[in-house]
Amino acid sequence: MTTVPYLPTEEEIRLASKSVGQGLRETVLSLPTIHCGGCIQRIERALHEHAGVERARVNLSTKRVTIQWRERSTPSFMIKLRDLGYDSHLFETETDRKDPMLGELIRSLAVAGFASMNIMFLSVAVWSGAEPEIRNLFHWISALIALPTLLYSGRVYYRSAWTALRHFRTNMDVPVSIGLTLAYALSFYDTLYGYHHAYFEAVTMLLFVLLIGRTLDYMMRERARSAVRGLARLVPRGAWVRDDDGREHYMPIASIVPGMKVMVAAGERLPVDGQVIMGISDLDCSVVSGESTPRTADTGDQLSAGMLNLTAPIVVVATSTADNSFLAEMVRLMEIAESGRSGYRRLADRAARFYAPVVHTAAALSFAGWVAATGDWHQSLTIAIAVLIITCPCALALAVPIVQVVAARRFFENGIMVKDGSAMERLSEIDGVVFDKTGTLTLGRLHLRDADEITPDCLSMAAALAAHSRHPQSVAIAAAAKGERPLLNAIREPPGLGLEADKDGHTYRLGRAAWALGKDDETGTVLACDGVLLQRFYFDDRLRPAAFDVLNNLRNQGLTTEIISGDGVAPVQDVALALGVSTAHANMLPGEKLAYLEAKRAAGHKVLMVGDGLNDAPALAAASVSMAPANAADVGRNAADFVFLRDSLIAVPTALKISRDSRRLIGQNFTIAAIYNVIALPVAIAGYVTPLIAAIVMALSSLMVVTNALRLGYESNLGNLWSPKKHYADGPLGHRLKGTS
Repeated sequence: MTTVPYLPTEEEIRLASKSVGQGLRETVLSLPTIHCGGCIQRIERALHEHAGVERARVNLSTKRVTIQWRERSTPSFMIKLRDLGYDSHLFETETDRKDPMLGELIRSLAVAGFASMNIMFLSVAVWSGAEPEIRNLFHWISALIALPTLLYSGRVYYRSAWTALRHFRTNMDVPVSIGLTLAYALSFYDTLYGYHHAYFEAVTMLLFVLLIGRTLDYMMRERARSAVRGLARLVPRGAWVRDDDGREHYMPIASIVPGMKVMVAAGERLPVDGQVIMGISDLDCSVVSGESTPRTADTGDQLSAGMLNLTAPIVVVATSTADNSFLAEMVRLMEIAESGRSGYRRLADRAARFYAPVVHTAAALSFAGWVAATGDWHQSLTIAIAVLIITCPCALALAVPIVQVVAARRFFENGIMVKDGSAMERLSEIDGVVFDKTGTLTLGRLHLRDADEITPDCLSMAAALAAHSRHPQSVAIAAAAKGERPLLNAIREPPGLGLEADKDGHTYRLGRAAWALGKDDETGTVLACDGVLLQRFYFDDRLRPAAFDVLNNLRNQGLTTEIISGDGVAPVQDVALALGVSTAHANMLPGEKLAYLEAKRAAGHKVLMVGDGLNDAPALAAASVSMAPANAADVGRNAADFVFLRDSLIAVPTALKISRDSRRLIGQNFTIAAIYNVIALPVAIAGYVTPLIAAIVMALSSLMVVTNALRLGYESNLGNLWSPKKHYADGPLGHRLKGTS
């Protein structure tokens, strides 16, 4: 009995959806059975034609579809999806369960490999001239091994083919399934009636080679992970709320509404947007601006969800609910950006469209032609099966994933991790590169400027104070000091101000100038003794190694280079001038970065985004392809297609060259597969090939594709891109950034 999947009622769908304005509601559905670009096209086209649906976008990475539909219409789109042959269910936020498909593919591959090896051993005895009784025995043993193998390992293809056929369409798995089934059926018939030849080894070998390509392809696709869950984890599950009568209690974040007083301890992230009403503290605001330098929050300041409280407890009054907070908006931006990227159709997906109709037609005409010419259905069916096997898409199925696997190794040897195979194709097509500033073009670590010009006594005293704080400026001062440091008593750290300690009857302060000197008009970071200035400290960030030469290399290749940053105008312009970048945008919020990249894409540009921060995650997902350093925030790494493990930016042109070489080899593999089919198909149709020979020739074509992929060079051949003797700028800012990489 067939089990009909449960479909939610109209009321359940409305409850699970949200209003997005203009009379529209939005529903997110999980689609666990989608696996290729063809699925995306069919689903989006069918939903767009469905009554009441205004917009539908499928995300292949997360296996979800986001549907916007008119509130007054009936949400019957799940029935439409079921009729198309795709199971769907309402998406639940907690989706940390692993996709079982990879495990199924690996187990199927192992079974097919084991069976193929054993049947081949039995076939060797038959080929060696075994007696008829022994030959028949070995054929029966092979049949008993091949049948469960076909049912277990072949279900990957049978399931997909049946879904396509019962909805009156076809895909690459249909001819594969037909070929496997007919080859086994004919071999069983020949064994039953004592024919000399049977082709069980061809069945299992074919299945094994096909599953290698399918498994490799699936593994590369699954490495494209969504960063949405990482963003959601930044928000705590609940928070301490203070009532008007002073009582405190812990409540779920979903229950917090505007006007509630929320307490945020040091080390916690803000659960909702709010305004500070009590306390002073330093906050890590990189989730908003990308700038690593902490910001001091005082009474009256507006804060966003996801900001990290660093030094002291504060109380904020909520100004939004969790669903409408800044971080929730970031999650929505990520989902929109990832959906846009999932529309990219890979080379293999594009080539696969034409395969099934050609193979079906060739096999059917071969069978009909030979039956008409000879009247021998057995010979005609054998030839048709040989046609199906010899044209099996093994070489086509391996053309892309085997190159991607070899390329992934080359990336790793160059200190680059690749997460999504299609990213290599997208990277090879770019016409520009957009960089974030802090943590990307720079190392994101503050450096004490002109440390050798500071008197040793002042530097050691400042370092003694700074050693008791993890503030980025304190870390930079402590790292710059050499030698012994004085012992200090009663070290104190007033929130948001700095550090102070007593020594020999004097009070030393390191921190904000207005506080340390007692003068409101003073700014910057200073060391003072009893309110008297001892030393001012200046900090800057270091450029990444090879930054200047890498950007020059990219421009010499005809690529545009730009900077988009959430940092202020002055530091962004400093870096742009030092690196020769003419287009630089400062003070950009995450949504503005996303809109900027979407505008670039709408104008027909394909850009690489290189960024690291939490606030870069939507932009990384929205770009045609993206890259992040290993020291980036978890969300930034998850959103990026590539992660480079070393400090140097030479990873960018290295990845570009490997990707372009990979695309060239993929094109060659498609050419090999096409030439193979052009030669092999007429030979098989002419009746000169048995199913066994067809399987061997098919395996040889796959071997040619693999061998060609292994030609991807170990060396990036980029030449001497970076000369450490070169300076980064000759302009007025050169003295600040020259040689700092």
